[in-house]
Amino acid sequence: MRRKILFLAVLLSFLCFSTNLFAKEKWKEHKSRHFIVYYQKAPFDFIKTVDEAAEDYYYEITDNLGFSRDQIWSFDDRARIYIYDDSDHYVDSARQARWSSGSTILGSKIIRTFPSAHGFFDSVLPHELGHIIFREYVGFKTKIPLWMDEGVAMYQEKAKRFGVNGEVKRALENETFIPISKLSKMRLTRSSSRAAVDLFYAEAASIVYFLIADQGRFRFMSFCRNLKQGNSFEQSLHKAYGRFKDTDDLNRAWVNYLK
Repeated sequence: MRRKILFLAVLLSFLCFSTNLFAKEKWKEHKSRHFIVYYQKAPFDFIKTVDEAAEDYYYEITDNLGFSRDQIWSFDDRARIYIYDDSDHYVDSARQARWSSGSTILGSKIIRTFPSAHGFFDSVLPHELGHIIFREYVGFKTKIPLWMDEGVAMYQEKAKRFGVNGEVKRALENETFIPISKLSKMRLTRSSSRAAVDLFYAEAASIVYFLIADQGRFRFMSFCRNLKQGNSFEQSLHKAYGRFKDTDDLNRAWVNYLK
């Protein structure tokens, strides 16, 4: 009983925190079929373009991952995109790291970013939507490594999808490479160095590219279905791919692929 009360208290405080995060600010809003875009000083033409791009990515990302949509984002269930005025406004109000260009509150389907974010339409928007669509399918409470979450999101960025292997190969050559066993334990914080952040994301994207493009999208879809059904990460990996009994097997195959 005490555990239930504690859980409810933590959940309530999180909901209050996420609500208060936006309550102090005055936002204009623009509604579309699947999204509500909130903004303050950004030009409406920009907001309209954000809305149109988000609608396109909504279908493109689902197709990239091979998911069939069981639930449509409509009315109160629409995803919400908060466009802060600039980087300082975003970092201070959304309480994000200085190196961050965008962030997602998964359970609430909220995206936060700013107009001058590098690669806003080609990287930030598909990346954050990738987080939400992937997690909505496999389950917001499903336990998976951070690198898998980020790798799937990075896979939605076309430039990153095809350009990260070179960076990871260089890490192998200069011995800064991070094996999956260590990558799974990494946590990115405000104090994380830019080099560590960049390598983490590059490796995450490279692994997911290997799982989808090299091993086949059908196996990746099977892997996601297994996660959705409640199997552990490594159980899902083994059931879908067969040859990977655990992440050590995956690491060896991925490194051989890179070499």
